[in-house]
Amino acid sequence: MNPQAKLIFMTSLLLGTTITISSNHWIMAWAGLEINTLAVLPLISKSHHPRSVEAATKYFLTQAAASALVLFSSMTNAWHTGQWDITQLSHPTSGLILTSAIAMKLGLVPFHFWFPEVLQGSPLSTGLLLSTIMKLPPITLLYMTSPSLNPTLLTILALLSTALGGWMGLNQTQVRKILAFSSISHLGWMAIIIVYNPKLTLLNFYLYTMMTATVFLTLNSMKVLKLSTLMTAWTKVPSLNAMLLLTLLSLAGLPPLTGFLPKWLIIQELTKQEMIATATLMALLSLLSLFFYLRLAYCTTITLPPHTTNHMKQWRTGKPTNVLIAILATMSITLLPISPLILALV
Repeated sequence: MNPQAKLIFMTSLLLGTTITISSNHWIMAWAGLEINTLAVLPLISKSHHPRSVEAATKYFLTQAAASALVLFSSMTNAWHTGQWDITQLSHPTSGLILTSAIAMKLGLVPFHFWFPEVLQGSPLSTGLLLSTIMKLPPITLLYMTSPSLNPTLLTILALLSTALGGWMGLNQTQVRKILAFSSISHLGWMAIIIVYNPKLTLLNFYLYTMMTATVFLTLNSMKVLKLSTLMTAWTKVPSLNAMLLLTLLSLAGLPPLTGFLPKWLIIQELTKQEMIATATLMALLSLLSLFFYLRLAYCTTITLPPHTTNHMKQWRTGKPTNVLIAILATMSITLLPISPLILALV
């Protein structure tokens, strides 16, 4: 892709995100979401492969439908209350419609069908954008309207997302699809706590973004798209593979690593809200996604020869590891001991 065109699309992405995050009026928020959608479409379809064009079409249709629902919800609210302010969403029907619209934008179950397909049709760099920065504006809208959202609906969406995100990732062989289902599962954890403690949702999102960025950038630098290629990648860059192993375990939420922090705090908050059954169910459902993270981690580092893969061994590259990957990986692995400081900052 032409560098100037890429610069324009990336600037538009940042502009759209900034407009939505900083707006108080529903129309401005909607305009930001639309700029975002239009800026990311060329980045999805830049390879001109039929799969990429299909992914871009699916993305456009779902995001357009979700944006229409956001407008519909805000107009219904304005009709009943005379308010266009985002924080004044007091009409219950508007709250329900908005929750559905944001769920569609984020890819929460049962509006998740587009997300794995779109991620599979996109390059890894665009996949990173779709999994991280494109989720920020909808989550910000949820954060701003959190006092007036319906807790029952969000709890149901969150439980379904965590369950299906885990189950459907179990039999995948494509790394991008596994990461898509991982994203759906993490969004479930964010959605369940948004009504009770919105700041925890944002903390979870920041840490998830950091860990996912590490995984995507590592896979991109190793040029890995499916599990069979991942099995032979250890000969290429052994240090990156060790980083990837630890980051995947951190994404799974295993205790000594950063990823344990949001899960621990969310379960603690749910217990404070006397939602013991929900907290237990969420903890059990996270075991499903732990299984496919372990599978990825196993393919990354533990499949040393002799093993039965038909792929050629790859030459070891002498290139040093990217500094950004090194910094992100270190933060994705080691932030748990300073969790009191993180909580003080949030």
